[in-house]
Amino acid sequence: MTARKSKDSIYAVITGDVVDSQMVVAPSDWLEPLKSILNQLGRSPRDWEVFRGDSFQMQLADPLQALSSALRIKAALRQHKDFDVRVGIGLGTISHSARRISERQGEAFIRAGACFEGLRLEKRRLALRSPWPQFNEDMDLYLLLASTFMDAWPPMAAEVAGMMLAAPELKQDELAKRLSIAQSSVSERLSRVRWNELQALLAMYHKKLKAQLL
Repeated sequence: MTARKSKDSIYAVITGDVVDSQMVVAPSDWLEPLKSILNQLGRSPRDWEVFRGDSFQMQLADPLQALSSALRIKAALRQHKDFDVRVGIGLGTISHSARRISERQGEAFIRAGACFEGLRLEKRRLALRSPWPQFNEDMDLYLLLASTFMDAWPPMAAEVAGMMLAAPELKQDELAKRLSIAQSSVSERLSRVRWNELQALLAMYHKKLKAQLL
């Protein structure tokens, strides 16, 4: 049986890239929204870096925020026609700390990298690996099912998803005011991104991860 680890020793690392970035005429079309959302989630180069043009890596001190952060990155890119990201999430320890995230090492980085490489082979866009086999098995199924609708988010619906992921307490009328659209349009967009299902996915992730971190 795999030994449990305390929350203080477990970090999350997100490794990803922009899908088919070479097909975009102007790299700034996807680079600007990518850097914008990464800046909202942390500081560079301490928490994140973009490398090889279309690849990125982020470290999170709180593993409970890993999935919602990955979904916010996805929502930010899906707001632009034909853009998307591949994201591998790795949970684990960090054995070597450094000022730049690109110079760090540890289980979380190894798992994120292996998970990301697996996405290319499996033609998937989101997966997670942790120290706990049963947790991995459960989350793999949940993310596989959720990807059937997340990978098809249309731009306007993805915008609403990103806003709700950043501030889940927002009411539909508040969203409508911010977007200058009718509340019925907000309701329709939330339906298109399967917001209720996303909430259930995040709640299950938190529940199962907290059980491992006790």
